[in-house]
Amino acid sequence: MNAKDFSALCVPVNCTVAEALATLNQNGRGVLLVLHPDGRLRRTLTDGDLRRAALGHVAGATAIGQLPENPPVTLGENATLANALALLDQYQIDHLPVVDVAGRAVDLVLRRELSQRIWLSSPHLGEEETAFVEDAFKTNWIAPLGPHVDGFERELAARVGVGHAAAVSSGTAAIHLGLLLLGVEAGDAVFCSSLTFVGSCNPILYCGARPVFIDAEPASWNMSPVALERALEHARRENRLPRCVIIVNLYGQSADMDALLPLCERYGVPVLEDAAESLGAAYQGRASGSFGRIGVFSFNGNKIITTSGGGMLVADDEALVIRARKLSTQAREPAAHYEHVETGFNYRMSNVLAGIGRGQLRVLEQRVEQRRRVFGIYRDALADFGQVQWMPEPEGSRSTRWLTCFTLEGARAAQRRDRVLRSLERHSIEARPVWKPMHQQPLFRGAPYFAHADGNDVSARLFEAGICLPSGSNLTDAQLERVVDHLRRALLLAEDGRAAA
Repeated sequence: MNAKDFSALCVPVNCTVAEALATLNQNGRGVLLVLHPDGRLRRTLTDGDLRRAALGHVAGATAIGQLPENPPVTLGENATLANALALLDQYQIDHLPVVDVAGRAVDLVLRRELSQRIWLSSPHLGEEETAFVEDAFKTNWIAPLGPHVDGFERELAARVGVGHAAAVSSGTAAIHLGLLLLGVEAGDAVFCSSLTFVGSCNPILYCGARPVFIDAEPASWNMSPVALERALEHARRENRLPRCVIIVNLYGQSADMDALLPLCERYGVPVLEDAAESLGAAYQGRASGSFGRIGVFSFNGNKIITTSGGGMLVADDEALVIRARKLSTQAREPAAHYEHVETGFNYRMSNVLAGIGRGQLRVLEQRVEQRRRVFGIYRDALADFGQVQWMPEPEGSRSTRWLTCFTLEGARAAQRRDRVLRSLERHSIEARPVWKPMHQQPLFRGAPYFAHADGNDVSARLFEAGICLPSGSNLTDAQLERVVDHLRRALLLAEDGRAAA
């Protein structure tokens, strides 16, 4: 519901019954919000109320303020979606006005809307996957490994231009294996982007190593070359260079590899490229995930393509990938019996899930184009909101826009961000803050952190002001219109001095 539609629901107490009926018929919402002159909500007026007035022979010229009324059931601005559903069910109503602390009507929650939730990034499956899954069932290749695993590995490696690939159970598992392949041991330091999901750095702890977090830079929201160089030089002086650097490609966009990779080469530190969120992206014409000594992808249910759960480790070094496959299948030795001389893991992908992945890979470019189209719709629809600053796409980069993200500029950005998120959530629209940086997480309290510059913690600022919008490639135009309408109203309400439409 946009600002114009909301305004059309609001009528003054001196509005007549006839005028109210005409307004109700015109807006088609089945409810009106009757307001005092100062905007405070006096009551709701439904078509049922007007029918009862007609049956009681109330004259059309009668002011609605004279009709019998009960105190309205309302929802506070800070209430949750669960609160809204509980009130709707308790009072058996279909409309729930939202009021601010002064009692002014600022929004309206509709029951039918809450049953049609819009997700941040839901799985998008089609017909391509069905044939591969049916083949797995027909051939009884249900357990881990099988021809679809082999096929998925070959096809994904070819798609990103890397020599070899190993399909595993998750992107996190792939990172864990990658760290082990690069020789990470207990006590080692591992540098990692701070602005990321915890799955990027939990494997550092699995290895008993020490994370050192590197800030983002404003131009791409990815790892800051300035901060990385300062961290590497500090580590060199301390004679404690990291065993590797995990560079994360955030929200479908590659990091600035032309600046980051030479730094790592200068200090002799290998790169593990976390491309979990960026399959299908490109940097200077080269596929995301193909820059590090090891690259990692995720096929979690919310990713740009999915296998329900799964990941992939890629590398040009065949020996590394062969070893990854061994470690991911319990490190079994080539013997007739089960022989083990080192710790292994149950990390291999199943043949069924790999079949889904093969089907999804065939429509990857379509999924990228659809997500980029979603971003374009949001950008154009909010072009008149100067407070909205979109995640930049540097020249030479092609982001998948896995998630469409923006920051709110100006004072009290965190409070305004939270108000926008609450507003969207009460209309059953899933939106989230930008990742909370790892250096601010209680789990990593005390871990070293190198900011982009003195007094300029870019990751913290992006978290405080950043919002991720519904971005799925299967969003309909009607769903996008609904998000845009509610988002525009939420942004207006979040601005200082803008209370109601």
